[in-house]
Amino acid sequence: MNEHVALITGGAKGIGRGITLDLAARHWKIAICYRTSEAEAQKTALAITERGGQALAIRCDVSDPVAAKHLVAHVEQTWGGIDVLINGAGPYHRVNLFDETVEGWNEMFDGNLHPIFYLAKAVAPGMKTRKSGRIINFSMANADQMISQPDVTAHYIAKAGVLILTRTLAKLLAPHGITVNSISPGFIDSGSAPPEELAGMTKRIPAGYIGTVDDTVAVVRYLLSEEARYVNGANIQISGAWGI
Repeated sequence: MNEHVALITGGAKGIGRGITLDLAARHWKIAICYRTSEAEAQKTALAITERGGQALAIRCDVSDPVAAKHLVAHVEQTWGGIDVLINGAGPYHRVNLFDETVEGWNEMFDGNLHPIFYLAKAVAPGMKTRKSGRIINFSMANADQMISQPDVTAHYIAKAGVLILTRTLAKLLAPHGITVNSISPGFIDSGSAPPEELAGMTKRIPAGYIGTVDDTVAVVRYLLSEEARYVNGANIQISGAWGI
């Protein structure tokens, strides 16, 4: 792609940081959005510049539709437009459905699903004007299976909703040269889970090993490339065949 401006939510650490640094090595202008991880965001912004990119680290709660709209406007005013939106942020907690609180239930939707709608709606006009753009959303491996999930119910429903929203956005935006796809990771060693917990999951993965951040970055790189210009509304699993 010739475009070089990306907005990445959850770009301060984990998978989001890996994507950010990959783009930085190709001299992109990258805005990373964070809510609480200020120290990590500043370190990532510094790493972006060290790798030849340009960085904005912006604190924003994208579960607030007004704040999400202002975030997009800020990046567009700074760099003239947004060519790539990557929705990587998403809180997660494990609690039995009947022990879940109303606040916890709403948090899963406010953090994982609603911001994709808010941000996609905000970036779409500029992408339509330029007749190009890429949007990548993150779901989870097996979210398309619609199976019972007693301990992660709201999170799971939200991630299934991401797939429906991705396909809907793809259909609406394809006539304007914009692609919208989702990535569904399984067990990825992104630094968010204890090594011993990941090791215990290995026997459940048909491939026999835990995925890496680089595995995810490679798929993002493909979806942003010209080779993927006709890939639209897809959901790519990165799970070593777990969850299918």
